[in-house]
Amino acid sequence: MIGSQNSLVLRPHLYVCLGGSQIEGVAFFGRQVVLGADDELAVDAFAAVKTAATFERMIVGPRKTIARYWEQVAPRHAPPRIVRESQPVLAVDRRALRGDLGDVTVRHARRAEWQSVAVNSAAMIHDELGYDPRAGSAEFDANVRMAVERELWWVGEFEQRLCFYCSEGPYNAHTLQVQGIWAPPELRRRGLGARALFGICDRLLKERPTISLYVNDFNTAGLALYKALGFYQVAEFTTLLF
Repeated sequence: MIGSQNSLVLRPHLYVCLGGSQIEGVAFFGRQVVLGADDELAVDAFAAVKTAATFERMIVGPRKTIARYWEQVAPRHAPPRIVRESQPVLAVDRRALRGDLGDVTVRHARRAEWQSVAVNSAAMIHDELGYDPRAGSAEFDANVRMAVERELWWVGEFEQRLCFYCSEGPYNAHTLQVQGIWAPPELRRRGLGARALFGICDRLLKERPTISLYVNDFNTAGLALYKALGFYQVAEFTTLLF
């Protein structure tokens, strides 16, 4: 009990914080620690649950939430190796979306293409987070293959080459997050990524009112691309990487 709020376990590692019958926050403790809470007492409750560093690779959530949470858990936690303090959360809706497909085709990745998806997804993670998720484990490839089979991975195709990759992530009634956004380096600076992402958002907006993503504040090229497509900022995240 913290104030009038209780932490309630829904399933292993997934918690909600209740204020009476109202949910004040949600937290997932796994390879990623993901926090969603505006209420300070909810953040404090989740910090009390987290007693020590385990095997997480990152902690992510709204900037103010992560700042308060980390202040409490830092004394009993290994320090982060990388801090992404400011990550704008962007969204686009049907009215705001701008762009065109041109000569790029967008579609779900085919089952036979899962290895290409895995290689490029791993390259994106290595570029962004500094480690190879395929090294020493078959789990990453298995997860990518499963996601491809579930039609969660999208690709852009240009002149019979895959020029762009992204996947569908978390969603609710209000938005769908796209993630794993990546264009092979040799095909960049030709406008192919912008056309592919436009086409994918155009398709996804037939089913969701908005599409969202988040990006590092120092990724000026990415921010410029998203702005050109009509994305606007709706929030700000912080990520701690271990």
